[in-house]
Amino acid sequence: MKFLIVGLGNIGNEYEHTRHNIGFDVVDFLAKEQGSSFSVDRHAYRTELKIKGKTFILLKPVTYMNLSGKAVKHHVQQEKIPLSNLLVITDDLALPTGKIRLKPKGSDGGHNGLKSINELMLSNEYPRLRIGIGSDFPKGRQSDYVLGKWKPEEEPVIALAIENAAKAVVEFGLGGIQNAMNAFNR
Repeated sequence: MKFLIVGLGNIGNEYEHTRHNIGFDVVDFLAKEQGSSFSVDRHAYRTELKIKGKTFILLKPVTYMNLSGKAVKHHVQQEKIPLSNLLVITDDLALPTGKIRLKPKGSDGGHNGLKSINELMLSNEYPRLRIGIGSDFPKGRQSDYVLGKWKPEEEPVIALAIENAAKAVVEFGLGGIQNAMNAFNR
């Protein structure tokens, strides 16, 4: 059984370890933990892991956040992944910093990466793992905030959130969305 795990983010050094790139950070953590590295594929960096007989295809779209759907659609079709086996990892302003939340489906919630995926997949019926980045920014400064680096006091919270999110990804593949939600939506 195959699972497509998509971490959302933007490519380029200036975006590394920013709030908006937490999806990249989670799949990077999981790949490193499993001794795997990414290589260039169509519209994305890609690596494949085997965990307890299941195949996890980790993807980091290189299309930039607002066009993430292009990479997701291509790899879902290429790998013949049912939408129930797609998990998209993204940042979320509506959740407190470090809080993780799995959902079996849902709206884009104003997130341009999810919006692109929903539009190109013609569906929002796929699981997603949202990681809270908080919303501590002045009015009109949302873009600067999400593209900004973590504050030093946030870094331990985020390191733990990334580790827990990686565990949630594995639980999603091994035990299903409901078990992962029960274990990680606290």
